[in-house]
Amino acid sequence: MGIAWDDVVLIEHRGKSDEPTSITVNCPDKAGLGCDLCRIVLEFGLYVTRGDFATDGKWCYIVLWVVPRPSSLKVDWGSLKNRLMSTCPSCMISFYLNQQSTASAPPSVYLLKVFCLDRKGLLHDVTKILCELELTIQRVKVMTTPDDKVLDLFFITDCMDLLHTKQRRDETCEHLSNVLGEYCISCELQLSGPECEVQQGFTSLPQEVAEELFSCELSKEAVPMSSASDTAKLKKATITVDNLLSPVHTLLQIQCVDQKGLIYDILRTSKDCDTRIAFGRIQSTAKGYRTIDLFIQTTDGKKIIDDENIKSLCSHLKEEMLHPLRVTVGSRGPDTELLVANPVELSGKGRPRVFYDVTIALKELGICIFSAEIARHSTAERQWEVYRFRLDESPEYPLASKKARTDIVDKVKKTLMGW
Repeated sequence: MGIAWDDVVLIEHRGKSDEPTSITVNCPDKAGLGCDLCRIVLEFGLYVTRGDFATDGKWCYIVLWVVPRPSSLKVDWGSLKNRLMSTCPSCMISFYLNQQSTASAPPSVYLLKVFCLDRKGLLHDVTKILCELELTIQRVKVMTTPDDKVLDLFFITDCMDLLHTKQRRDETCEHLSNVLGEYCISCELQLSGPECEVQQGFTSLPQEVAEELFSCELSKEAVPMSSASDTAKLKKATITVDNLLSPVHTLLQIQCVDQKGLIYDILRTSKDCDTRIAFGRIQSTAKGYRTIDLFIQTTDGKKIIDDENIKSLCSHLKEEMLHPLRVTVGSRGPDTELLVANPVELSGKGRPRVFYDVTIALKELGICIFSAEIARHSTAERQWEVYRFRLDESPEYPLASKKARTDIVDKVKKTLMGW
């Protein structure tokens, strides 16, 4: 017996537009499934108001209540359902007979070249269009010419896996040209060549910049907040470990400030630490804080009793709750450079919508981007995705001033964290 494939993911809308939409996933389990599902939810710009997880290691049942953020965001619910279904293991009997399925091939990378007349907010507008078309930016290289034109090179993958068709490529270029209007000079999209390998290389950061960006301590200069109370609230995160309540599970009771992508960060960290969540409850936000209860086990179905393993897991979780993203502004020769970094999953995936959020924050500040790129950086503990933006000086925003740089970091962090 089994369930119909269409019933693997059910999306139910409530009567009122401001009420959360429920997403129910009922399918065979696999390692990190909750993380993968929450990643897709985050990609679509949805905020998880509350949730429940349950699995016996073979079958899982997950319910997430979500709302669009911002509320004006238009969500393609049909496409979301297809994406969620695509990450669920097969319900067929063969899945049980052979659970060690071969890893799927990585998606093909395509090169999108957009040549435009420059203007404020152009990079974000292109990024927004790509998000709406369900195209994921893997790498980017943005170059501004002396005659006020800009060449954007986007190395992208297609969540719908249709870019190999001429129709999908033509529709993408046509949509970009129509939205950008008279600013668009040309738009080309093709399968990437050897230049993609060059773009996927690792970036080299000056030692003092790397130390500031990847430090585990929150520096007041590197991460300015709007008030002292904000700083106090940010630093408050508690994890209570209980190994007595359940004979076969370790209970983690987590309380921390709510922020964008929090559920994804917690599940990603658990996945990368080889921890299985047997039961979980995500409670609604109360006064800006989240309470999350997780009954966890090792991958072989046992409670975690080793003190060092518990200490390591809690340390990693707290780090992600306190500062999952790093932001700093500094000088790069005569230019001002904004650096943003986020941890990369062990699977190689970066955090969704970071480039989107940074570019919209700079657009709202009225700051032009002279050049931009995305690369990877490795530290002793992990790999990071690093976003580098060279900012254009303007009379309205003297970037050399300490206040201007503080405002930029504050605005970017608040946009990234959803405050």
